[in-house]
Amino acid sequence: MALWVTLLCTLIATLLGGLYLLGMFRRQGPNEPPLDKGTIPWLGYALDFRKNSSEFLKRMQKKHGDIFTVLIGGYYFTFVMDPFCFGAIVKESKSKLDFRSFASKLVLQVFGYNPIAEDHNIIHASSTKHLMGDGLTVMVQATMENFQKLMLFNLRSGEDKRVWQEDGLFQYCYNIVFRAGYLALYGTEPRQGGESEEKANEQDRIHSNQVFHEFRKYDRLFPRLAYSVLPPKDKIEAERLKRLFWSMLSVKNCCQKDNISGWISDQNQLLAENGVPEYMRDRFMFMLLWASQGNTGPTAFWLLLYLMKHPEAMKAVKEEVDKVSRENGQEVKPGSPPINISRDMLNQTPFLDSVVEETLRLVAAPILVRAVLQETSLKMSSGTEYTLRKGDRLALFPYISVQMNPEIHPDPQEFKYDRFVNPDGTKKDFYKNGKRLKYFSMPWGAGVSICPGRFFATAEVKQFVFLLLSHYEVELVNEEEEIPEIDVTRWGFGTMQPVRDVRFRYRPRF
Repeated sequence: MALWVTLLCTLIATLLGGLYLLGMFRRQGPNEPPLDKGTIPWLGYALDFRKNSSEFLKRMQKKHGDIFTVLIGGYYFTFVMDPFCFGAIVKESKSKLDFRSFASKLVLQVFGYNPIAEDHNIIHASSTKHLMGDGLTVMVQATMENFQKLMLFNLRSGEDKRVWQEDGLFQYCYNIVFRAGYLALYGTEPRQGGESEEKANEQDRIHSNQVFHEFRKYDRLFPRLAYSVLPPKDKIEAERLKRLFWSMLSVKNCCQKDNISGWISDQNQLLAENGVPEYMRDRFMFMLLWASQGNTGPTAFWLLLYLMKHPEAMKAVKEEVDKVSRENGQEVKPGSPPINISRDMLNQTPFLDSVVEETLRLVAAPILVRAVLQETSLKMSSGTEYTLRKGDRLALFPYISVQMNPEIHPDPQEFKYDRFVNPDGTKKDFYKNGKRLKYFSMPWGAGVSICPGRFFATAEVKQFVFLLLSHYEVELVNEEEEIPEIDVTRWGFGTMQPVRDVRFRYRPRF
């Protein structure tokens, strides 16, 4: 009898322990945000969240207000939708709110890289040195040379005589921007013997196109890989692609390239000095490729599509581009050499800057996550103070809370090319309830987790658009083309992608 009692007690204890782990017994504590666990143990709202994160969070906000805690796949996420709280959150010490633990698991899962404690400092130190200030000037020039190599070689050779060429806009933008950035960062193919410059350039064009082709395969799998929901066949393909990029971008191969950027070489050196083995540094290089080139091409696609759908915006940007070129002695006209867009020229484009910001407001949708390491208090703009529970995760989704908020951006679904610029060229301020906002659009994140390459990425997009509009006429094949819907599976991973491509055509201006 005693044996049966012991077994029964053990079974009950195991069952109760399992239910506890599944979150069945959690209740909203004193001063904690509204708690919504959903109806499925452990999973909670995982399926709803993955299906369409934006619609799910809108529904939760309408139900609970500007702060709420939801169960998603075994983790409790507290979403804060009040933009006046963002400053306190992103500035909170890492001993209380830390983004690294969440990020570390993600990069290990999707890139096979096991981070070290010094990674954050290494990336930021190198990015500050090479992707900002004087270092950015060097990178802009390197990227410019590669854009010319990819976009203007037909013009220089005289092969293209104002003949319309047709392509998919997303494919074209992603392809060109990715390849120019890749060559500028990871270096160009070394010349063989007495090989001519044009022959070497052709090798770069071929090689970079091959890299892009494989990268797009991986990029399509990325969201499901991050959520660990790849079917077996795709999981095998993801592993193949990871190994391919570990080899292709290996430290050994990068060291054989010409013109490798200081951003790449410095980080490799610093990782080596911190004891990171070579095979793991190969994986780090793959992570850097996706981080630096996974969003710029899609951003360029949306920007050009919005310009082509809004003639007044296209006119303003074209006039600005031509004015800047003319004032810098590089007016594009018949027989003129290819334009060379410097960083200084990029600083003279307030309308193009506004278009970039407006595009990112409409299509950049990162989810910013912090692990709650200690019980923490958070005061809302209403004055109500909430307690964040240790072990939970805190999350911001600026796309809903600020970028598409009609109180901050009137008619938020509309593209307004001058939304971010005053008539005199200065930047606009934004307000909510009459109070000035610091965080009115957050495509790059904020605080310690803000994208360290944001200035380089912005320059890359601007160079591409500047160069394209300077040398080519562009138009949609179908003037009535509708702007495609976004792919809702990519919420949270940066710039959204379209569910379908859009046909466009381009030809030399002269």
